[in-house]
Amino acid sequence: MTRAIVCDIEGTTTSLSFVKDTLFPYARRRMADFVTQNQRNPEIAALLNDVKREMHQPDASLGEVIAQLETWIDEDKKITPLKAIQGHIWRRGYENGDYHGHVYPDAYEKLKDWHESGIVLYIFSSGSVYAQKLLFAHTGYGDLTPLFSGYFDTTIGAKIDPASYRAIAGNTGIPGHEILFLSDIEKELDAAKSAGLSTVWLVREGNLTSGSPHPQVTSFYDIAI
Repeated sequence: MTRAIVCDIEGTTTSLSFVKDTLFPYARRRMADFVTQNQRNPEIAALLNDVKREMHQPDASLGEVIAQLETWIDEDKKITPLKAIQGHIWRRGYENGDYHGHVYPDAYEKLKDWHESGIVLYIFSSGSVYAQKLLFAHTGYGDLTPLFSGYFDTTIGAKIDPASYRAIAGNTGIPGHEILFLSDIEKELDAAKSAGLSTVWLVREGNLTSGSPHPQVTSFYDIAI
């Protein structure tokens, strides 16, 4: 029996193009100004120190930190302090109406149906929890955050590490075999399955893969609970 569903965002509930072509460039263009203007904000200052630790350069200048953040964006790195800073920049974009969080129609309808049927919903994404909440709070369908009981990011562990999924199960208090994980990335699904979760592979683009241990679907409508 499925009691809970954990969803990835990018390529699963939300189009890759929204993240790659809208959110990432938006943060990239504004990174230098945001960091310069907010470097003395205690929360941002702590994140900048985390960046220096990731760089293994505790004495890095502000310019070097900014350059590293921009490089990580260009390389699509899943670095926790980068994701947190991006979230702060994206907040301004949402609040200014520069864009709305994209959610596929099938994802919206099924998430709403599952929530109403009593299934507990969670998000696990490499984007920060802060950024996750922003996206779902500013969709074309309105504020969807009431659908979710919790959010997880890489502070709980890497998405390709089975220990991350065991930690999520422990955090929710729901046994792994009663949790369904949805993602478009095979390695993430492999990790979740190794941790005892059920899995479904969202294939939004391209062809289905034969012989996969993960059931494959092209939309949320095809997921049988």
